[in-house]
Amino acid sequence: MQPLPSSTPSRVSRRSFLKASAALVGGSPLWSALPRTQAATAQGPLLAYVGTYSSPLPIIRPGQVDQPPGNGRGIHWFQVDRATGALSPAGVFEMATSPSCVAINAAGTRLYSANETELLKENDAGTLTAFSIDRSTGNLTLLNTVSSGGAGPTNVNIHPSGKFALTANYFGGSVAVLPILPDGKLGPASDFKQDAGTVGPKKATNAPPGSFAISGHDLPHAHMIEADPTGRFVLVPDLGLDRIVVWKFDESTGKLSPNDPPSISLPPGDGPRHFAFHPNGRWLYSIQEEGSNIVLFDYDSTKGHLTARQTISSLPPGFAGSNFCSEIAVSSDGRFVYGANRLHDSIAWFAIGEKGELTFVGEEWTHGDYPRSFNFDPTGSFLYSCNQRADHVAVFRVDRKTGGLSFTGHITPVGNPSMITFLELGKGA
Repeated sequence: MQPLPSSTPSRVSRRSFLKASAALVGGSPLWSALPRTQAATAQGPLLAYVGTYSSPLPIIRPGQVDQPPGNGRGIHWFQVDRATGALSPAGVFEMATSPSCVAINAAGTRLYSANETELLKENDAGTLTAFSIDRSTGNLTLLNTVSSGGAGPTNVNIHPSGKFALTANYFGGSVAVLPILPDGKLGPASDFKQDAGTVGPKKATNAPPGSFAISGHDLPHAHMIEADPTGRFVLVPDLGLDRIVVWKFDESTGKLSPNDPPSISLPPGDGPRHFAFHPNGRWLYSIQEEGSNIVLFDYDSTKGHLTARQTISSLPPGFAGSNFCSEIAVSSDGRFVYGANRLHDSIAWFAIGEKGELTFVGEEWTHGDYPRSFNFDPTGSFLYSCNQRADHVAVFRVDRKTGGLSFTGHITPVGNPSMITFLELGKGA
């Protein structure tokens, strides 16, 4: 794909546009019941925190594709211009341990980072770090650092109860639950689970023609961990096993136990990476790193059951060659799904139909290499792409009616950005 000038509109075929329009019209009764985010108001400073790779991977494993050199400095934060989406540097907490994933608690008083390149003597485990957030400035103060229990913690999320941090160890193929203590510090793990099973084939079932996208089919690789909206179940996509593992979660003990069934399989080699729930809690969308596709699942929150119903490519029609998918998100109004493509270096968007099915609408160049992740500002008006190999974050305006993205012209230098999250200082803790 050739780079486009910033004035070039997003590429949308007439056929896909008409299909999407029909899907939206058909789905209008459903969307009327969902909350819609209003335009930004000047309530106070809006900050963006960016996790980065700040050191090279200490061990290069066989088949390892993504080898960031560690150009970041740690956790960077920026003040966000609510009108334009532009980022202005506001601070950095220097860490040489690659805090590649960060999560902020609901009160906006604590931030937790998964430190991917730190190695402890126990099983080459990585670490998680807890910080307090100064509500007047956004500055971070270190609280404590604890073991993640496994190698390469690549993801951290906070349980809906606010009492636990959940982490997925990519290289360890494991997950851990860590209690959040009253002072915000992390306690020793209340539970630890090791993924096990048959590793999938290197060639993805649904790979694009001519693809050499081979990344994680050598060992189990837990790539994400997140509780469902009820907090009763915890879901873990394991890229190497081609499964989404579902755990029951006991909030009183912080323990995980296998669900029945304990997992659901995806096509061999496709490599489930991340997922996103629809606001209605009944649909889950999973993006596959090597298969370059998105799968719609019906989700039964009473049993933690997933039922696959649709598979659609994350790429525009006619694409051939190698591509690695990364992030997936659902717009806050529940009308669109967005998925990031690395090597193709695009973010595609899909209209959500009345029954949750997706229709490809268009895609926009990320204006940089290897979009590892992206996120929306709290209003849903802007999308921020963390272009890992380009060492910058690019900003796009979101058309809330069509789902379309348009480049704002704003690019902020950040070494090896991995993910971005937001905090409104003007809102009370």
